[in-house]
Formats: sequence, C-alpha cells, structure tokens
Amino acid sequence: MKENLAFMLLALEYSSLALPLCRPNPPVGCVIVHKGKVVAKGFTQSPGHHHAEIEAISKLTVPISECELFVTLEPCSFQGRTPSCARILAKMKPKHVYIAMKDPHPRNRGAGLSILKSAGVNYTLGIGEKDVNDFLSSYLQTS
Repeated sequence: MKENLAFMLLALEYSSLALPLCRPNPPVGCVIVHKGKVVAKGFTQSPGHHHAEIEAISKLTVPISECELFVTLEPCSFQGRTPSCARILAKMKPKHVYIAMKDPHPRNRGAGLSILKSAGVNYTLGIGEKDVNDFLSSYLQTS
C-alpha cells in the first residue's frame, strides 16, 4: 500500500508539469507501473491534445493489460476536444487503475468510474486523495 501511495505522489509531482499550458483543463498526472517499475509518465497537454492517461499510454512499450495506472483525477467520461479517457481505458483494459479523487466536473462526477466498472476494469479510488485535492482543488470545475 505504501508503494501505491509513492506511485500516486509521483503522478502528483508530474501533474505540476502540465501548468500553465493545460489550462483550462486541470493539471493531471499519470504514472504507469509494470511489475513494480515505472514504465511511462504523462501529464495533461494543452487543450485539444492528450490528457495525462493517454499521454502516458502513448509512451508504453509493454502490454497495458500487464500495467497499473496511477492517475490523480478520475478519467474523463465525455468527449470534448479529445476522446473520453475512461472509454479508451475501458477498451484497453489495464490490469488496475488507481485514482486519487473523483472529478467534481458536472459532466463527470463518477461517470468515468461507471464506465470503467461497466467494462470490468478494476480500480481503486482514494489513494493520496488529500495531497492531490490540496493541489488540484483550485483548478477543478464544480459547476
């Protein structure tokens, strides 16, 4: 469990690299782990470009089905300027997804989690939530 928190805090550290170019999207970070080792990292790119999860996946050289993703915010459930990250993850079926916190965005609010669950993708919510919320809260859209 301590190792999982360390991976999430690394994703959090990486998320700050998204600023300021990611705005108005929140600065999200993602770390992908294969057999206990970090194999890819990503953060939210400028609007219209990859979100953190897809940026990290684009760097993978091992099967995603053998990997665990650590992402600071619930994967987006809706198509905006980019496709839904939750739907992409649902199709790709990673081994496990660790998510620090739910996205309070009115169009998300658990919908990304529902997409993962419906597709049979196992996830754990809440690892590192306080640290991530302390950093992300001022960047999140809640209404």
